[in-house]
Amino acid sequence: MIRILQQDNKATKIIFAVIIGAACLSMVAYLIPGIGDNAGAANGAGVYATVRDPGPLGRLTAEPTTISAQDVSQMAQMQLQRQKLPDFLLPYMMSRAGQIMVQQAILKHEADRLHLQVSDDDLRRELQTGQFGQYLFPNGKYIGDDAYINFVQTYFQLSRSEFEKRVKEDMELNRLQALITGGVTVSDKAVREAYRTQGMKVKFDYAVVSGEDLRKTINPSDAELQDYFKKSAARYATAIPETRKIEYVSFDASKLPGGKPQVTDADVQAYYSQHQDQYQVKEQVKTRHILIAVPAGADAKTDAAAKAKAQGLLNQIKGGANFADLAKANSDDPGSKTQGGDLPMIPTAGLDPAYAKAAMALNPGQTSDLVRSQFGYHIIQTEQKDAAHTRPLAEVKESIVPLIEQQKAGAAEQSFATQLAAEAKKGLDQTAAAHGLKPVTTDYIAKDGVVGGLADASGLLTQAFTATKGAAPASVSTGDGFAIFQVVDVKTAHAPDFSEYKSHLLDDYRAQQLPQLLTAKLTKLEDRAKVLNDLKKAAAEMNVPVKSSDLVGHDGQVPDVGAMSGAASVAFTLAKGAISGPLNVGQSGVVLTVTDKQEPTPEEIAKNFDQTREQLLGQQHEEIFRVYVGTLTDQYQKKGAIRYSQKQPAPGSSPFGG
Repeated sequence: MIRILQQDNKATKIIFAVIIGAACLSMVAYLIPGIGDNAGAANGAGVYATVRDPGPLGRLTAEPTTISAQDVSQMAQMQLQRQKLPDFLLPYMMSRAGQIMVQQAILKHEADRLHLQVSDDDLRRELQTGQFGQYLFPNGKYIGDDAYINFVQTYFQLSRSEFEKRVKEDMELNRLQALITGGVTVSDKAVREAYRTQGMKVKFDYAVVSGEDLRKTINPSDAELQDYFKKSAARYATAIPETRKIEYVSFDASKLPGGKPQVTDADVQAYYSQHQDQYQVKEQVKTRHILIAVPAGADAKTDAAAKAKAQGLLNQIKGGANFADLAKANSDDPGSKTQGGDLPMIPTAGLDPAYAKAAMALNPGQTSDLVRSQFGYHIIQTEQKDAAHTRPLAEVKESIVPLIEQQKAGAAEQSFATQLAAEAKKGLDQTAAAHGLKPVTTDYIAKDGVVGGLADASGLLTQAFTATKGAAPASVSTGDGFAIFQVVDVKTAHAPDFSEYKSHLLDDYRAQQLPQLLTAKLTKLEDRAKVLNDLKKAAAEMNVPVKSSDLVGHDGQVPDVGAMSGAASVAFTLAKGAISGPLNVGQSGVVLTVTDKQEPTPEEIAKNFDQTREQLLGQQHEEIFRVYVGTLTDQYQKKGAIRYSQKQPAPGSSPFGG
């Protein structure tokens, strides 16, 4: 129902942007050739690049697009976090993010040149009728302005206008792609051949050479290990990480001088007065309604017929008929008719003005006369209404007190920590004794170590590993209080002694030797199997176990082999009875021989024909658009339509340097 009643559906626009924006960004990053090849990065401030229309007139006509370094940096940080990549890859991610945004700007300029802009009406229509209504209206009910705004602010930190702008840009890009790829077709023969390959199933025997078993056979002597250790000196130069000994005292609110800060009525009143906007309640109303829809642009005859039908229903209600039953049988609002016309409590700002005015004019339990909105004729029954008001202090006091307590305790803890750090310059032990605190000295601890007794020691360790030995004491938050610490001693990263690191060296040596050993044994197995024309006999000679698969397709899984979309996919290309080469399947290796092949039946091909055609068309669209964007980017570059704020590295350069 709210989808019908919303007049200015900005919330819908934002959620839609959230969903398709991420998808469209991923599509651009995937389709554009060369993204990720450059290692340059913006300097984090100012302009990263500008893009204008190509050619001499581009300098004089269309407005250039400016890509800020801040936006590039934010995107790079977000991608780094989502992909859980190490911080040293940030310059690489900056380059990727910058190139993506440059490519998007190029596509926007080209779409504008082709007059593919999206109007407000286009946007509103897409948001109201598109496939994303399920996210905005779960079970047919709008999630509400407050929930929507909170969602956007929490997860995306963008204004409504920025979200709407991004939705339009994504829609425009989709129009451009549809224009470029609209003429693509695939033949029926190609579809059938594709599914014949895609739907094929195979059964095979496979001999498994266990990497773990081979690893156990690699037993170098101490002399060989020492030689390996010596030749790999650079690798192990800092194998033992830096460790530090730290002395600290910690406290929480219970240790504050004078005890935990108290909250007075004056404190509560002051907070309430300063945060009035948080306690505003918008005008809202809960109603039940019946809608007899009138299509936009309908003629007078159609309008009159709808009005007459609505009047007849109103007469029945006035005569004692059940409102809910009439709504279920007659209402044209699909979102509420099954609930007897029932709607949730809705802010009137989100309703059609005529509907909102009529609903608020009624007292709870009253039924309106006919109400004409932009959607048709309504019969409205008001069930509850709230005028706009400010929640009284007595109602919200219990929620305010803990907030003030937390603020006061935090400020007092920070002040006490600063005081202790200053006093501790004369001696941490002396300061601790003066305030009844207990000093603690850790063992030598690594940066990723654990400090017992602290709720959160990450901040302490981070600061301690940037401080110098003997530096003045410093304070740091520990999650439930503060700690004052100083670095007592430092053991720099160094190479281990052979004796203490022998087990690690053995693991590394085995890992280094295993691939070559595994390949050699698999190759020997393959050669012998092809000489005998019998995998089982060859495997028996070499004491290698042989297993048999079920009949599996491309999406299948086989024990000790894994996904059939991986190395074992070669089985689909082999003739029955053929023997494969060595296949690396992770920690082990296999050689297989196909024992049966089964192509899909004509009925299966026919059943999956339409789906396969869509997959092929999608692949064709992506490939054509990839070529189009690559060509378009080259044209913009050659015509000087892209200008970077700093020199970009050559394509193909490593993100790791060198």
